[in-house]
Amino acid sequence: MTASAFSLSALYPSHAFKVTVGEPVIGGLQGATRHYFCGHCKSWLFTRPEGMEEFVNVRATMMEDAQAFRPFMETYTDEMLPWAKTPAICSFNKFPLPESFPELLSEFAKRHL
Repeated sequence: MTASAFSLSALYPSHAFKVTVGEPVIGGLQGATRHYFCGHCKSWLFTRPEGMEEFVNVRATMMEDAQAFRPFMETYTDEMLPWAKTPAICSFNKFPLPESFPELLSEFAKRHL
């Protein structure tokens, strides 16, 4: 979806996220995980992952200071290109199990807050 080896998103609690301008549209991938795009320019904005309604993944490039973001966790590494490397501390073949999120969030907070 990004035409790149990487897709950097920031995970936020759903209650802390609000679209303030425009009306995002669902992209070409239809399914339980919903990828939202700008209806005008078609840029990927955010994702509401299946089974994780309490979170929203916001594309880091949507932030004012996108360069301040560094990967903490990488997912879907079973599909990664052999040369694609990140400085992520945690790595998962797919998505981590929902029950592992409290520990992951705690570890993130220790390192980044």
